[in-house]
Amino acid sequence: VQLQASGGGLVQTGDSLRLSCVASGPFLSSWSVGWVRQGPGKERKLVANIRWGAGTTYYPDSVKGRFTISRDKGKKSVFLQMDSLKPEDTAVYYCAAGTSIGEYLVWGQGTLVTVSS
Repeated sequence: VQLQASGGGLVQTGDSLRLSCVASGPFLSSWSVGWVRQGPGKERKLVANIRWGAGTTYYPDSVKGRFTISRDKGKKSVFLQMDSLKPEDTAVYYCAAGTSIGEYLVWGQGTLVTVSS
């Protein structure tokens, strides 16, 4: 499976952005698909995860209430709706998939999100 992320761009504080991740093949129902970001000079951090089969989601406190992850099984796609964006959300956002949350085996190429103040 290969992942293709898109949707990044330059926005202003408070704006919204929707990222998309399309898979070249099917995910196993037990797999988890997540969005991980890496800001300038920072480590990679998970911002959202969804269990492909059950649809259960996870968010860290830093984005809870602002970010929403969803999936479209038919389109083999995962989306990240980001609202109320802040400058600290500036990062390269990667979609990734694997057998469990945080244990990702396949990574997309990343899409850059820049939030200006």
